Parts: sequence; structure tokens; C-alpha cells
Amino acid sequence: MNGTAPRRRGRGRPSREDTGTGPSARQRILDAARAEFAERGYDKTSVRGIAKAAGVDAALVHHYFGTKDEVFAAAIEVSFEPALVLPAVLAGDREGIGERLARTFIGVWENPGTRAPLLAVIRSALTHEAAAGVLRTFVLRRLLSRVVEELDVPDPAFRAELAASQMVGIAILRYVIKAEPLASADPEEIIAQVAPTLQRYLTGTDPHSGAEADG
Repeated sequence: MNGTAPRRRGRGRPSREDTGTGPSARQRILDAARAEFAERGYDKTSVRGIAKAAGVDAALVHHYFGTKDEVFAAAIEVSFEPALVLPAVLAGDREGIGERLARTFIGVWENPGTRAPLLAVIRSALTHEAAAGVLRTFVLRRLLSRVVEELDVPDPAFRAELAASQMVGIAILRYVIKAEPLASADPEEIIAQVAPTLQRYLTGTDPHSGAEADG
């Protein structure tokens, strides 16, 4: 004993072990949150439950993410990865943006690794207003609103909502309700059918004035 007491870290702060090898506490929390939301849905998932599954104190969840809504939003973001999705959608000519958006969206849903948490998101949003609010904020503000802002078209908010209605509708029918023949259709066929509609929503006639979008 050297008489020096070990330093206590503040409640809710990361430990030194979090900077070493293996998943960080933040990543463990995020992985646990995705699994908890996927298994239990929004209503039955709690910050305490996420913390327990991640092997951390509940205060650490609040330290990294804040509220349950913010953890939920982070779980969505991991699936869509806006930093990768947006450049992929916006790269290339204006006339192909509908096809790129459809292909990116369907690609995320067709990936088994990202589909499970997204299913939990959609199911939760259908039954819980807080979850629906998080989904609206993410899809519209983080993704589609930024796409239409880059396009510099009239009625950007309305266009973003129209595009969102198309994509969320497909997600519900194909992956949640599993309505046939959509549920078993080839992804390329869906992309081919949906891309022109998304293109029209994003760059076509002004939904309110009937004028063609500039550009």
C-alpha cells in the first residue's frame, strides 16, 4: 500500500478501459440499443435495459446519448449512415438522383445487418408518437431535406415529404406487412418502378404551381 487512494471517475463518464482495445463503451451501448429496440420495440425498451445489455451504468448511456429518443435516433443513423448515403445519392447528374435514392434506400433495407433495427424503427413509429417523431426528424431533416436543398428546387419541404411517403410506404408494405407481390419482387424491379416517381417528386413539376423546376 502506498497510501494513495485510487481516483474515482465521475458518474456517467467513460473509463480508461474504453480507450483500449475492443469495442468502446459508446459502441457497446449503440449495439445494445439496436438489439433492444429490435427485440422489444420502442415502448418496452428503457435506458436502464440498454445499459444492462451493454454492461455499463445507465448514467453512461445518458452521458453519450442523452434521452431514450436520442438513443433511438442514433440507432437509426447507424443503419443509414448519412455521411455515406448523402454523397452516394448526390453524386452524378441531376437526372439520375431518383434512381440513386431508390437504389440506396432499397440497398439499406435488403442488407440483413441493417434491416433488423430498421424494422424495429418502423414498427415502433406506427404505434408510438415519440418514435414516429424521431423517424420523421431523421428521414426528413437528416436525409431528404438535405438532398432537396442541394437540388435548389421550389417547395423543397413538400418534395422531401412526398419522397419520404414513397419510401416509407414501400418499407412498410414490403418488409413489415410483407404484402405480395411486392414482398417477393426483385429489388431491381422495385428500383426501376420507383425511381421515376422519386425523380418527379424531387426535380419535376413544382407540386403547387405546375411550373417545371429550374436546372
